[in-house]
Amino acid sequence: MKTRLAFLYFLLISFSILAQEHKHSSARPLNFPDIPGYKSLKTDLHIHTVFSDGYVWPNIRVMEALRDNLDAISLTEHLEYQPHLTDIPHPDRNRSYTIAMAEAKEHDLMIVHGSEITRSEPAGHNNAVFIKDANPILQDKAEDAFMEAKKQGAFVFWNHPAWYNQSPKGNPIFSDFQKERLKKGELHGIEVINSVDYAQESLALALEHNLTIMGTSDIHGLIDWDYTEKGNQRPITLVFAKERSIESMQEALFAGRTVAVYNDLMVGKEEFLIPLLEQSLIVEKASYANNTHVLLLEVKNITSSDLLFENESEYTFYDNSPVFEIKAGETKKISLKTLENKREVLLKLKALGCFTAPKQQPTISYSITVK
Repeated sequence: MKTRLAFLYFLLISFSILAQEHKHSSARPLNFPDIPGYKSLKTDLHIHTVFSDGYVWPNIRVMEALRDNLDAISLTEHLEYQPHLTDIPHPDRNRSYTIAMAEAKEHDLMIVHGSEITRSEPAGHNNAVFIKDANPILQDKAEDAFMEAKKQGAFVFWNHPAWYNQSPKGNPIFSDFQKERLKKGELHGIEVINSVDYAQESLALALEHNLTIMGTSDIHGLIDWDYTEKGNQRPITLVFAKERSIESMQEALFAGRTVAVYNDLMVGKEEFLIPLLEQSLIVEKASYANNTHVLLLEVKNITSSDLLFENESEYTFYDNSPVFEIKAGETKKISLKTLENKREVLLKLKALGCFTAPKQQPTISYSITVK
C-alpha cells in the first residue's frame, strides 16, 4: 500500500512539474516599450541545441523563449562542429530549425532560420540568419560559405569578436578577411554583447563600419541555469521593426535599427537608444508640496531592466542623491528644488548604464507639465 501511495505521489508531482514547465510563463518576462514609428521586437539570434554543441533539444529553446516573452529566436547551429554526431546523426543541417518550427507553430513566436559559420581566425565565428537552406552554406572555404549565405539573402553578423580564444588580447581584430566581406556585402552586423561580455571595442567597430549592433545569449545550456538562477536576464537584441513580422525584422536588421540589452546595460546608436530610454520612463505625477517650491515627481520604469541615472537638470534634488536607480517596474519618487513655482519643467537625466559609443552615455529629457 505504501509503495502504491508513493508511486501515486510521484505521478502527481511529475504532472505538476510538467504543467508548470508548459505554462510558458516566467517570473521575469522581458518587456520593453515601442519607440515612435517602430515595434520593439525582443530577439535572441544566437543559440545552440544538441544539433551542434548545445545540451538541449530544440523544443526547449522555444519554451524558454516563450517564458522570456521573446518575439523571435534563431537556432544557429555550428555547421562545421557537431560534437554529438555519434549519438544524434543529422546530415541535414536544417533539422533543429524544422523541430523548432513544429514546436512554435501553435505559439506567437517567430523562428528565424539560421546557422553559424565556424572557422578559426581571421574568419572567426559568424551567424547567417534569414537563410533558406543551411546545407549549401557548409563549404570547404570560408569565403564560399559567406558567398552562399549572401545568395540566400542572409543577414550575417560577426560573433564574439573580442573572445580571447579568437583574440588573445581580448580586443577584436578587423582583418583583411572582414574588410573583404564588408566590401562584398557579406558582413552586416557585430556582437557587442555576447553572453555576459560587453566589448566597447566591438561597439567602436560597429560605429566605424556601420555594422548593426547585436546582443545575444549564445546559450548552450539552460537559460534558467546560466542566467535566471544567477540573477541575470538573457542578453537580447531589440529590433525596431515597422511591423511584427520576419520580413520587417530582416529589413530592420539590415537598416541597423537595434539596441543590445543585458540586465541594466543598453548599447545602441543614439537615434534608437535615446527614444527607447525616453519611452522607458513615465512621469505619473508632478505637483508641488503644499506652500513650497519643491516639485514632487513620481517616475515609473516600465521596462524589465533596472535603470541607473544621474540628474543633469538645472534643478537639484531635494532629498535624493543625484545618482539613483529605478528598478524594473518600480515607481520612484523624486523631489526637485525649482526655487519658484513653474508650469513647465525640463527634467534631464544621464543614463549611466547605457552607451551610444565607447564611454559615451546618452542624456534624455522630459518636458513636464505641472498640475
